[in-house]
Amino acid sequence: MKKALIYVAAFLLFRLVVGALVPAAWHLVTGIDVSQLSANGPVLVTTMALFSLVSIVVFLWQRWAVVSPHWIRTRPWLVLLWSALAAVGAVIPSAFLQEQMPELPDWAGEGLESIMNDRLGYFCVGLLAPFCEELVFRGAILRVLLEWARRPWVAILISAILFSLIHANPAQMPHAFIIGLLLGWMYYRTGSILPGVCYHWVNNSIAYVVTRLYPDPDLTLADILGTQQHVLMAVAFSLCIMLPSLFQLNLWMRKE
Repeated sequence: MKKALIYVAAFLLFRLVVGALVPAAWHLVTGIDVSQLSANGPVLVTTMALFSLVSIVVFLWQRWAVVSPHWIRTRPWLVLLWSALAAVGAVIPSAFLQEQMPELPDWAGEGLESIMNDRLGYFCVGLLAPFCEELVFRGAILRVLLEWARRPWVAILISAILFSLIHANPAQMPHAFIIGLLLGWMYYRTGSILPGVCYHWVNNSIAYVVTRLYPDPDLTLADILGTQQHVLMAVAFSLCIMLPSLFQLNLWMRKE
């Protein structure tokens, strides 16, 4: 447990340090006031990319997370396929569930929109973030929690809570918690971060594309699909993708 908390603290420290240094450097170069850079797309993309790279390098260098080709050598292509399909099927039910919940403060909404609307935003959101977060939260934090806890689901639950809290944005926390449980289960069953990276990549890629197509953050599923009946049909159709995908994952994932 102590190691897990150290890893979380290090991850937060990297975020705070990089989040302070990049705007300061940008201010020195451009002369723009730091307070005006909080929603600047290029600044946020640079910050997110540098923070992710620093986290990846340090966690691998210190061997807090160990990357091995062992699992991928077993040719688990069906696991990766079902991981991707599960992510596709979860998008609409997740958005529908979020719409039914009380509205939570969205402290990072403006910043996320700026990143999504930047030309290099996908590099951070779709590529770097999935690998970085899976490496840290499953490959390092959950790995040591599984060694510490007597019951695997205790470790998975704690890691999901930490994963939701680290987003530091109430509007994202419920979704992050649920996804954290799923990703934790996938790591526990395979001993690899790759199924989680695949799921995370598809989820973030869809979020990026939808944000670019529908930039208004206040749009609901009914606004996009036309009627509430169409929304319910879309949820049912998506569940017909997600639930069989999870069933197949349960069959094909083998615990190491």
